Amino acid sequence: MSLIKNFPHNGIVTVNRVILKDEYTLDDLQLRVAEMCENVKTYHSETGFVGGMVVLNSGQISNEGSDVGKALDSDLKNKEALIITFWKSYDDHENSHKSETFQPLFQRVIDVCENGNEEIVYDMLWQGEAYTPEMAKKAQSAKENN
Repeated sequence: MSLIKNFPHNGIVTVNRVILKDEYTLDDLQLRVAEMCENVKTYHSETGFVGGMVVLNSGQISNEGSDVGKALDSDLKNKEALIITFWKSYDDHENSHKSETFQPLFQRVIDVCENGNEEIVYDMLWQGEAYTPEMAKKAQSAKENN
């Protein structure tokens, strides 16, 4: 079962890392990203857009999940966001950026970011959702019996 509904096994994932300029607020970034994302949903849901999410750096660094020494709080708390989108194909994604309605909104996001923009494209290797409690018990039992 796929975590992102209707995401094809050969789809692509794009990741934009944006770092907010000091003179802008998180509200400025959220508004601009929301306008851009609404445009993509409106004009590209029929031309390859499957879904997306925006995540904000919470400032926490996991000591349990890091192996580079004792983790400290991130300096990019509430300044760094990832804009992650899911597409049927690379061409579908690229064509969305050529849209006249998209470009001005994309530029408004870039204007508040100190790092400009580099959008990395990834191929999906795995996705999945958590087991139900019943399925988790069955999986644990199977592991213990092997």
